[in-house]
Formats: sequence, C-alpha cells, structure tokens
Amino acid sequence: MENIELILLQASGGASSIIQMLPMIGIIIVIYFFFMRPQQKKQKEQANFITGLEKGDEVVTMAGILGRVNKIEGDIVTLQIDTKTFIRVVKSAVSKEMTEQANAGTEVEVEK
Repeated sequence: MENIELILLQASGGASSIIQMLPMIGIIIVIYFFFMRPQQKKQKEQANFITGLEKGDEVVTMAGILGRVNKIEGDIVTLQIDTKTFIRVVKSAVSKEMTEQANAGTEVEVEK
C-alpha cells in the first residue's frame, strides 16, 4: 500500500513542476512578442529602406543632418546638404525613422 501512495505522490510532483514553470514560460512569451519581435520588424524595415535608397531621396542621418541623396557608391552615400555642399556618409547612418518624421513635418508646413 505504501508503494502505491509513493507512486501517486511522485506522479503529482511531475505535474506540479510543469505548473510551476508556466509563469516563466509566459514571461518568455511576453518578452518575445513585446520586445524582440517589434525590434526585428524595425530592423527589417530599416534594411529595406537602406536598400531602396535612390538618387533624389530626401533623408536624415542619425546625426540629424538633412540632405538629398546625390550619389550612391556601394556602402557610401553622398548627400547634398546645400548648394555645392556635399557630405559622404555610410548608408547605415541614414535613418528611416528620422526621415519619416522630417517628411511628416514638412507635409504639415505645406498644408498651412
């Protein structure tokens, strides 16, 4: 009789360990969907933006410099920031998020 009770206690112990792990599994799922997945999505959008850069696009660098794409040579982008004033930056320094904000700001000014 004692053996049966011992087996039943051991079986219930296995189920309780799974129940104890459920909050940890839930936390991992929440972290993935609220932090990791959106970050991966932003990285993909940034990569697509950089590969789609063309001559004439108005962009903003991560340093906040506004310019128009004049030339693209591999990983280097030449921006025209004023008449006869050009700077060369690495493609990865062009920010999609800041460019969208700058373009949204100019659209508002045009509407007024």
